[in-house]
Amino acid sequence: MKTNSLLKFTFWKIVAVIIIVAGFISTYYRFTKGLGATTNLSDLVPWGLWIGFDFLGVGLAAAGFTIAATVHIFNLHRFEPIVRPAILTAFIGYSLVVGLLVVDLGRPENFWHPLVMWNIHSVMFEITWCIICYTTVLMLEFAPVVLEKFNLKAPIKLLKKISIPIVIAGVLFSTLHQSSFGSLYLIVPGRLYPLWYSSLLPVHFYISCIAAGISMIIFESYINARAFNTGLRLNILSELAVVVVIVLAIEFILKISDLLLSGKFNYLITLNMESFLFYLEIIIGTFLPIILLGSKRNRENKGILFIGAICVICGFILNRMNVCMTGMAASSGVSYFPSFDEISITFMLVVLAMIAFNLVVQNFQVFTYTEEHVIQENGVVETKKIITSE
Repeated sequence: MKTNSLLKFTFWKIVAVIIIVAGFISTYYRFTKGLGATTNLSDLVPWGLWIGFDFLGVGLAAAGFTIAATVHIFNLHRFEPIVRPAILTAFIGYSLVVGLLVVDLGRPENFWHPLVMWNIHSVMFEITWCIICYTTVLMLEFAPVVLEKFNLKAPIKLLKKISIPIVIAGVLFSTLHQSSFGSLYLIVPGRLYPLWYSSLLPVHFYISCIAAGISMIIFESYINARAFNTGLRLNILSELAVVVVIVLAIEFILKISDLLLSGKFNYLITLNMESFLFYLEIIIGTFLPIILLGSKRNRENKGILFIGAICVICGFILNRMNVCMTGMAASSGVSYFPSFDEISITFMLVVLAMIAFNLVVQNFQVFTYTEEHVIQENGVVETKKIITSE
């Protein structure tokens, strides 16, 4: 990467610098003054924006294990061009989550306790270990990209030999902790609003993260194509969109059936803030994507494909925030809105994650390309770099 490009200031670079500086200042106050002085959390609202964002980060990074399993276990090698970016997205996402968890701990200096003080009956203990193990798996899966840079063939050969067990371990750890995030809320049936509380919360969390993770890959592929002036493998992304539609339909049927069978239909027709947000979540995150991505013609239109992916991601964000914050608001009896420091630290980590992704893509072979003639929507033929498999 050229030094001049780094030193050249643009509007968004200035914004990023401001966010990072503000975030570092807020982080300093968080660790020196404590949670009480820097957040709006309390005994009545012990979990807020940061826990909700952790749920988002883990869920949106779910494509790491789904795409890796698709290619390496089920041998669907036509999806291989998106394996590396999916794993990179997952690794950065989980790194962001780990960083935010340390910030959110009441005693961050004791972050190492779960490593030596085991409580096998705790869901939090299981989640902690699964995140640690899966982050390690992601490092091993992405290691060949780094090793290629330095032409270290021996360790690459070794990692390829053990790649299948590594991918299987990744699927196992991901399945466990993605569902266990839902299990955390099984102990609050009297506090979480009935539209979101269910004994099937672990299942809902697991299914929804698959759709969100795949949509994140579609979203990311579109952004990368614009940022790096490459074409899109619409045939691959279109197939992924079909999976998204199927998963969303399954999740919707399961959710509505669960509400009806548990006798919560009256909450669907009760007009309040919770029901409004529930319907907003369903409309944006389920109905619109199914309508937009339900036809092959729409899936082959990169603009509609992009909008559909955004809808799924927005619906997923609404769902996780509804479970973590909105659904608990009425029972707590107090209002909660994140403090400036909570928002500042969160934005800082997001910006750092975006910068990290860009730096890795610029300096390592995350994408491999071939030049092809691409017919634009206006009929003009251009020669572009197209992401391809190795």
